[in-house]
Amino acid sequence: MYAQTPIDLDVRALAPRERHERIFRDLAHLAAGQSLRLINDHDPKPLYYQLMAEYPGVFDWTPDEQGPAVWSVVITRRTP
Repeated sequence: MYAQTPIDLDVRALAPRERHERIFRDLAHLAAGQSLRLINDHDPKPLYYQLMAEYPGVFDWTPDEQGPAVWSVVITRRTP
């Protein structure tokens, strides 16, 4: 289990077309063992599939809150 407090990234105020770019940029800056809590206004399942396809084995995905108004997930960069 990772001990660090996740970094919150609330993308609800961003335009939908800007969200994935911002999320992937922030994920790229995570060190091994660091986590990001993504806060969204809808189920981020498409992001999950994209992340697992583009970065297999790099991140763990842990659902935190599952709607209906707020969805959040903790994404952790795995340690090598």
